[in-house]
Amino acid sequence: MIEAPITVAALYQFTRFEDPTAIRGPLLAACEEAGIKGTLLLAREGINGTIAGSHNGIGAVLAHIRKLPGCANLDVKFSGADEPPFHRMKVRLKREIVTMGEPDIDPTLGVGHYVDPHDWNALISDPDTIVIDTRNDYEVAAGTFRGALDPSTKSFREFPEWFRAHRAELEGKKIAMFCTGGIRCEKSTSFLRSEGIDEVYHLKGGILKYLEDVPENETLWDGECFVFDERVTVTHGLEQGTHVLCRACRRPVSPEGQQSPAYEEGISCPACVDERDEAQRARYRERQRQEELARKRGAAHVGAEFPPEG
Repeated sequence: MIEAPITVAALYQFTRFEDPTAIRGPLLAACEEAGIKGTLLLAREGINGTIAGSHNGIGAVLAHIRKLPGCANLDVKFSGADEPPFHRMKVRLKREIVTMGEPDIDPTLGVGHYVDPHDWNALISDPDTIVIDTRNDYEVAAGTFRGALDPSTKSFREFPEWFRAHRAELEGKKIAMFCTGGIRCEKSTSFLRSEGIDEVYHLKGGILKYLEDVPENETLWDGECFVFDERVTVTHGLEQGTHVLCRACRRPVSPEGQQSPAYEEGISCPACVDERDEAQRARYRERQRQEELARKRGAAHVGAEFPPEG
């Protein structure tokens, strides 16, 4: 039971929607009627997203989604928040609910072996196991599992190319993969199986389920887990972490990064200070000024939305 005033639900389901457009309107209406905010993605391959609101409101929306074709066993991870992690509600139509760019990959036809969070430590501690973090480089920078391989990808679309380039190093090993909530691993393990790699495993429920279920004194997780909402990162027990979001580049900034001369709230951080010019920073400063004015008035200034995990 979530005791925080706001319930956050990260969800996904690979299934076959023949007409996602017909689903979108009623789903958006259900979210708005329940007072729910967040982003949901719909595609022919299923649904993905994170939403937040009251406990009863979340329950009503999940009941609506579970009535959709193939969604009765919808995968949902719950957490709590003290402040709204989203400012608006979006239901978007996409080609893929998590973009890999491999049109023939269908997780409904087969994925890797699921590993319960309580069994994960034993698997990744096995010297014959190669552990791969399937997330993007900025997510890995906030935290990862001890000994995990970082592909240094800037987007999930780069993962197939990375795998093919390193295939010889991975063949003949047990491959264990993980991501934030599990959805990217559904596709990445399905992809590896399509490439002829059979002994592939993935963390059921993702990092979020591990941080919820595994006691901190038994953890093999180092750092914090980036999440796709205003909490920015979470730690064990899904408590809010210490990172903030750079509004210029949308990357998480650690407490150490926040002390850097390169960090200016809303304008730059150590990761992007050399990626932007003065004209861009001037626009960011004006945006930051408008946000501060809105805060003083007690109004929410709606900035760029967070995408779901992908």
